[in-house]
Amino acid sequence: MKIVTYNVNGLRPRIAQFGSLLKLLNSLDADIICVQETKLRRQELTADLVMAEGYESFFSCTRTSEKGRTGYSGVATFCRVKSAFSSDEVALPVAAEEGFTGLLEIGKGEMAAAAEGLEEFSKDELLKVDGEGRCIITDHGHFVLFNLYGPRAVCDDTQRIEFKLKFFKILQKRWESLLFQGRRIFVVGDLNIAPTSLDRCDAEPEFENNQFRRWFRSMLVENKGSFFDVFRAKHPNRREAYTCWPQNTGAEEFNYGSRIDHILCAGSCLHQEQDLQSHNFVTCHVKECDILTQYKRWKPGNSLRWKGGQSIKLEGSDHAPVYTSLLEIPSVFQHSTPSLSARYIPMVRGLQQTLVSVLMKRQTAEQVNSDGDIIKESCSERERSSSDHCSTPGVPSGNSCSSSSQNFEVLSSKTNEHSNGFSMEDTCNTLVTLGGQRTRTMCGSEPKKKAKRSSQLSLRSFFQKSSSPSNGVGNGTDTSTNQIDVPDSNHLSNETPIPENQSGSPKQCELNSSASIEDQDEVDVCSLEKDKNNFALMEWQRLQQVMQNSIPLCKGHREPCVARVVRKRGANFGRRFYVCARAEGPASNPEANCNYFKWAASKPRQKL
Repeated sequence: MKIVTYNVNGLRPRIAQFGSLLKLLNSLDADIICVQETKLRRQELTADLVMAEGYESFFSCTRTSEKGRTGYSGVATFCRVKSAFSSDEVALPVAAEEGFTGLLEIGKGEMAAAAEGLEEFSKDELLKVDGEGRCIITDHGHFVLFNLYGPRAVCDDTQRIEFKLKFFKILQKRWESLLFQGRRIFVVGDLNIAPTSLDRCDAEPEFENNQFRRWFRSMLVENKGSFFDVFRAKHPNRREAYTCWPQNTGAEEFNYGSRIDHILCAGSCLHQEQDLQSHNFVTCHVKECDILTQYKRWKPGNSLRWKGGQSIKLEGSDHAPVYTSLLEIPSVFQHSTPSLSARYIPMVRGLQQTLVSVLMKRQTAEQVNSDGDIIKESCSERERSSSDHCSTPGVPSGNSCSSSSQNFEVLSSKTNEHSNGFSMEDTCNTLVTLGGQRTRTMCGSEPKKKAKRSSQLSLRSFFQKSSSPSNGVGNGTDTSTNQIDVPDSNHLSNETPIPENQSGSPKQCELNSSASIEDQDEVDVCSLEKDKNNFALMEWQRLQQVMQNSIPLCKGHREPCVARVVRKRGANFGRRFYVCARAEGPASNPEANCNYFKWAASKPRQKL
């Protein structure tokens, strides 16, 4: 039997990276897969994110509405099984619980009382530590499995330090209660604690005096505690065995990280011998425990940060999975998947519909189809009507098309009453012929597009329009039939006679001239737009060059630094600074970051 713990740093991006949830789980090849930091809210748990063939899943999501923590943290346990019902497989839990206080749902909307051993804590205290979606408990018969995502607390954040202390204090009480009942316990996950200096790349002399590290070590067997650190039990002296690396410093290139993802176990072995003094679960049933370093984002052969690799986005989590293999784990009694399983989540299973709701949906669909047929018939009639009116001989074109335009307005208003909510496929276009020039009248949203496009005039076309105000023919930018006037006979008599070898009337010639002016205007607009783009590109390149010249060189490598911004709230919030561009690494390595630092300005940004 194989158990894997993996902080995925967002379940969605890991699924996208592997192509599907099933491919992600199969790549880990384990019977029980515990993931942390899913970053999913309860309402976002859809089938593609929680269900995979051959796996049962159990989720805990954040319930707090505290600013900055909605859609944050979250854990999930995936169990590979052959059958979810009437199964004797150990991987399929016999029971499951969200949280570890006993106050959250345990399935089917049931609300349990506080777990045994937690009576000294108030209900508000218990709900608060369980409100961030940091724990799923699954009972596998032979052992109880805690999938944990421990809180993170920086040294000057007193509120989060207090929360973390309370979190682990209540958790320890729950473990002690289960051990008192004779249960075996596995604790896996990202606990956000590196217990010893051996588990941290840059451990300082006072590193191990941290209160959370002291608490962690007090829980271990070597300090008269109940738990084994399974990795250290198998590899007691291994150095540089890290599971997490900072994302923004490129620390993976030099394996400059921490071991904060753990597998702990407590309890007796499964053997039935009378003399169990020399027996424990690790020596009897744990075959191996190691770090799956092949899941690291940075791999040998990748471009170095200071040689162009900084702009390359690395796929994967900033954590590596940890696994353990177990031996001689017998089957359990037949059972079915607990009701907390994700297969019973309404967003996944769906809501039961009544017969009335199904019939109402069918009636609405039929009404929508009938309305669509009415609109199509109206559009066809309007096209035929417009074509007949505008092509009738002996009728002045202006009067005919004006009448058609009026009919179109009435019809379009009626059509809009029927077509509310329909797509533009149900709308239609009308072509009107005016003195040899075709004018297009459109329903829907096209007039807005046309008006926006035609409003972009060049400087040359503006002066051409203003120089001939008496000319009734526009330059082609206005397609409304009400604004096209026919020149009078007096004006035509003063014009130069048109040679016989040129076809068309004087009016047609003016229209052709107008069309050529319009084409020239479009060319001018395109040319002007191209000039603007070229100017903007040159200006941006100039600014980049100025910024590049202002970037300092680090003292260790004489290379350009990278600019960063202070994100932490405080006196320097929002202030820019420069640091060495190389990846973070040990000080003894000359190829690593030289720790150069310089503020971009001498004073912090003043508040307005």
